[in-house]
Amino acid sequence: MKIGYFADGPWSHETIQLISETKGLEISYIVPRFDTQDPVLQEWAVKLDVPFLPCENVNSAIFIEKIKTFNADLLVSMSFNQILKKEIIGLAKNGFINCHAGALPFYRGRNPLNWAIINGEKQFGITVHYVDEGIDTGDIVEQRLYSISLEDNYATLLDKAVFECANVLHSAIVKIQRNRVIRQSQCEIHSVGTYFGIRTFGDEIVDFNWRAERVHNFIRAICTPGPNARCFIGDEEYAIISSELIQNAPTFIATVGEVLGRNEKGVVVKVGDTTLLIKKMKKCESNSENEVFIPSFRIGTRFRVNG
Repeated sequence: MKIGYFADGPWSHETIQLISETKGLEISYIVPRFDTQDPVLQEWAVKLDVPFLPCENVNSAIFIEKIKTFNADLLVSMSFNQILKKEIIGLAKNGFINCHAGALPFYRGRNPLNWAIINGEKQFGITVHYVDEGIDTGDIVEQRLYSISLEDNYATLLDKAVFECANVLHSAIVKIQRNRVIRQSQCEIHSVGTYFGIRTFGDEIVDFNWRAERVHNFIRAICTPGPNARCFIGDEEYAIISSELIQNAPTFIATVGEVLGRNEKGVVVKVGDTTLLIKKMKKCESNSENEVFIPSFRIGTRFRVNG
C-alpha cells in the first residue's frame, strides 16, 4: 500500500520508522510543514529515495495535480498544520487519516495534552481518525487511552505520546491495509464533544484565586517544553517550574496570593480554597536565562492575584 505522508516532528519520525519496517507499506512522498521543513523527514526522504515536497498550500490545484501522479492508496497526517479541503481529502482510494493526541470527540483542536492536564483528567487519548472538512470530527479508525498520574506533567505526557502516537497510527495503517477497519462515528461516543483553541501569549499567567488543584494542574500542564506558568511579585515576573499539593490542607479564607509559610522545599502560598507549595521557580528577564531556584520569600510576600 502506497502512502503519501504529511508530517512534522518526533512523532512522525517514530511512525515513519515503523512504516519502513512493515512489509507491504511504502512511502510514496513526504510533505513537511512548510514553515519548518523538518530536516529529519528530509533525511528520511533521501533514505527512502522518495520526493520531499514542501508546499505552502497543499490544497492548491498545482500541488494536487503533482501528487496525483504518485497514485497513493492512503494519505496520512501526523502533526501536519494545514487545513485540508475536500479535493485533497478525497484524493486517495483509502482516504486521508490523521493521528490526534486527544480522546476524540473530546479534546478536538490544539494543545490537547496541555488541556487534558489543566482539566484534571486521569487519562488522555490518542485517536486515529479519517479527515473530513471539520476539525478533528471524522470517523475513528482506532483509539487508545493512557493514564495520567498526579506526578505526570506536560513533559512526561509528551514523551509518552511521541511513541504511542506512532504505535497507534501504525496499527491503524495496518488495519486499513488489511481491510480490517471498523469505523466509529464520533457521535456514537458523544453528540457534542469538546474543542480547544491554541494556547497563546498571556495564557500562561496563574490566577491564585483558583483552587489549589487547578493551580497545580495548570503549573504541570505548561511546564518545559511549554512556556511555564507565570506570576508576578510587584513588577517582577517569575516562572513557576513545579508545585505540590499539600495533604490535608484545610479550606479557609485569607489573603489570596500571600506567602503563609516556607520550608526546605519551597513556599506555601494561599490560593482560592486552601494552600499550595511552590517548589521551584526562576526569574523571567528578557535576553537572559536565569537559574531555577527553590523559593524562600519571606512570610507576608504577596504574589499578584491574577497577573
